[in-house]
Amino acid sequence: MKKFMDENFLLNNSVAEELYHNYAKEMPIYDYHCHLSPEEIYHNKSYKNITEVWLGGDHYKWRAMRSNGIEEKYITGDADDFEKFMAWAKTVSICIGNPLYHWTHLELQRYFGIYDVLNESTAEVIWNKCNELLAKEDFTAKELIKRSNVKVVCTTDDPTDSLEYHIKIKEDKDFHVKVLPTFRPDKALNIEKEGFFDWLENLMTISNIKVESYTSYLEALNNRVDHFHKVGCRVSDHALDRVFYAETNLQEVETIFRKVLAKESLTLEEIHKFKTYTLQHFAKKYNEHGWAMQLHIGALRNNNTRMFHRLGPDTGYDSINDETIAIPLSRFLDGLSKEDELPKTILYCLNPNDNYILATMIGNFQGGGIAGKIQFGSGWWFNDQKEGMLSQMTALANLGLLSRFVGMLTDSRSFLSYPRHEYFRRILCNLIGQWVEEGEFPYDMENLGSIVKDICYNNAKKYFDIVLED
Repeated sequence: MKKFMDENFLLNNSVAEELYHNYAKEMPIYDYHCHLSPEEIYHNKSYKNITEVWLGGDHYKWRAMRSNGIEEKYITGDADDFEKFMAWAKTVSICIGNPLYHWTHLELQRYFGIYDVLNESTAEVIWNKCNELLAKEDFTAKELIKRSNVKVVCTTDDPTDSLEYHIKIKEDKDFHVKVLPTFRPDKALNIEKEGFFDWLENLMTISNIKVESYTSYLEALNNRVDHFHKVGCRVSDHALDRVFYAETNLQEVETIFRKVLAKESLTLEEIHKFKTYTLQHFAKKYNEHGWAMQLHIGALRNNNTRMFHRLGPDTGYDSINDETIAIPLSRFLDGLSKEDELPKTILYCLNPNDNYILATMIGNFQGGGIAGKIQFGSGWWFNDQKEGMLSQMTALANLGLLSRFVGMLTDSRSFLSYPRHEYFRRILCNLIGQWVEEGEFPYDMENLGSIVKDICYNNAKKYFDIVLED
């Protein structure tokens, strides 16, 4: 029986051990998609206790606690931080088979040097030790990033964001990690949702462009794309909960947008036409600037109406959608490809049933001399666990080139989430090691090590147009 989470955790053969310890372990991290706060990074935030940095905003943990019968008071409510930590300790001790168990203990080990198992009986000692360390200067936001060997952090930012903190971080000559914005214009597409007109006012203010037509709307959005580019943005992100495609033209969309401004009701077809044309416009701008476009496909959000009204979005009440994506996605990508304006694109699916759809879809639009121009993104959200990662990587290997994969990202709001890259790297090395041990790929450690290092870091470094300091 193997020891619990020792140095060879998840490494089940000698080739995997060699690959991880000699090639993967020390590679830097290129975190090209996350939800960290640039304001907290700029201010180099210190955390008052482990609950604040660990449980605040972590809807993964919140879902598990609710499933364990923990009252909302101890999750998002007004219980004190120690009580919330104890509620998590009570829950994590029975998270057998859940990646939260491994992430929790990797974070305790890597950041706090704690190798004890977290449960109700050990919780108070762990609470005190973590808080004692968090009070030190090397546990601030910037120091946690540096200690994790991160070279690039791409946050997630609305077009109406001034990006003031990204600009200020860039001016800090003692902090050598690139912290760059990601252009996330979901609100620009969601004309049918409540709050659009408030957002539009913000867009007009920040761009200094009065929006009186669709043409002026695009002008204001272009203004923000150009501003993001000047600040260093090289990647966009879109939440495509539904994949839409409807043939249309500028004149028709202009008419639709005038109805929006007049606050007239729209048909579903009109909404899809507006979104199709606008997203195509964004994609062409991204291609012009050399950006990569990320499409996160298939979330079913805010399922619990009562809790949505109580807590708002992103609080743990989302799940997997099962709508058909192949035909509209193909038509959208092909429409851009026909005009040779398809940017580098990363496709993520939340529904694992769509793995083979995306793994084959990317092969339709590769080319232009860019290795892996169209990427099948890593196991996302509900799939960033062992089985989900293996399913994504084996689908990509079966139908494309795993060797050109840009690898893992945190997609997290926590500065303690970087051990997820270690978790991914161990799973990757074990998968490749298994193929070698079973005679499916030759034992050529120079080639194997190069593949592993590329997936861990080098491919992302080459893929995104970001100049890094050596």
